Amino acid sequence: MNKRKLIFVCGLAAAFGMAITGSPTCAASAAAEAPAQAASQSAIARKIGTIKSINGNTLTLGADSGPDVTVTVAPNARMLRIAPGAKDLTNATPLQVQDLQVGDRVRVRGPASNDGNSMTALEVVAMALTDLEAKHRQEQQDWQKRGLGGLVSSVDPAAGTVTISVTGLSGTKKIAVQTSKTTVIRRYPPDSIKFDDAKPSSLADIHPGDQLRARGDRSADGSQMTAEEIVTGSFRNVAGLVNSVDASAGTISVQDLLTKKPVTVKITADSQMHKLPPEMAQRIAARLKGGMPPGTPGAGGATARPSNSGNAEQAPGANGAGANGAAAGGGMRAGGADFQQILNRMPTVAFSDLHKGDAVLIVATEGSASSGGTAITLLSGVEPILQAAPSASQAMMLTPWSLGGGAPSGDTQ
Repeated sequence: MNKRKLIFVCGLAAAFGMAITGSPTCAASAAAEAPAQAASQSAIARKIGTIKSINGNTLTLGADSGPDVTVTVAPNARMLRIAPGAKDLTNATPLQVQDLQVGDRVRVRGPASNDGNSMTALEVVAMALTDLEAKHRQEQQDWQKRGLGGLVSSVDPAAGTVTISVTGLSGTKKIAVQTSKTTVIRRYPPDSIKFDDAKPSSLADIHPGDQLRARGDRSADGSQMTAEEIVTGSFRNVAGLVNSVDASAGTISVQDLLTKKPVTVKITADSQMHKLPPEMAQRIAARLKGGMPPGTPGAGGATARPSNSGNAEQAPGANGAGANGAAAGGGMRAGGADFQQILNRMPTVAFSDLHKGDAVLIVATEGSASSGGTAITLLSGVEPILQAAPSASQAMMLTPWSLGGGAPSGDTQ
């Protein structure tokens, strides 16, 4: 590979978030070319983003960082299409400007104006929107089939292992999640509920009590997983009665039973809200009291242990759809059905359906000392549950949790 092509491949991988792991060649190239890149930075710009509009050979690029950029594709520009997940340009195919579509992800390189609002593209590397959507669906299905989640119990960086507790109606199970050099690890910022906001991370950033979601292959007995991808975050649980609802601000105030203080939680279009039917709420309440009659889903088996945090049972996906599938051996089961799958089938509620005095269970972003963050999942109709668990600690083990909208797709970062 000649020097120019090597530099381009390494830069492309970095720009698209496609790490070429363990590549001393790329590392050496980066070090060797740093002075030259610094010298030419003012003349040559690189931008990655999504095409917002197309007019002839002029693109409006919604850049991932900074304002929108007007990109004029030069007549002799090098234009290639790659598939999502590609690690290099080996299988790239040529394309023309007319092949581009609104919604395509592109990386452009060329001289930029002094204000950075426009540039002439000498190179365009694109990922088609249709290909990205197909990969999104495929990965979403894979998370549903091979994903599991729970609370971090311990972390062993030397062994590359994270032990999590997966809680269901029938009890709590410890599962060892094994990582490797190729495992993709990401973490949410304090006030985000979208997967796309998760940033590259490491085992050193994972702590006991964090929520963890992993995708990979499970051992035959279900006690271990070899993880291909991990996403973690620190989230906040709120259980209590609604004090007030502010529709104009999109917030609700809840009197938290755990802290005995009011907490303001923001509700957004990405927040997932469900309501338990009365009969199901009664069954769960009976289970918490230890009085569920034989034959009722969730009766028998191990006794559920209290937890102060929500259960990360839900796979990343639009509208929070999906949960651990039976084939993957994921999740504790109750009466043959995964508790998270049951919750996903519950009726949805709108902001206008929430009223003062309603009992709710909420999993929210970490927020700050004065804010309860943004609601990831809200579950109403839980009055019997909170009455059965007045301290709220047991009730919180039932709280659904979602990694937010959008199936994982590192190639679109």
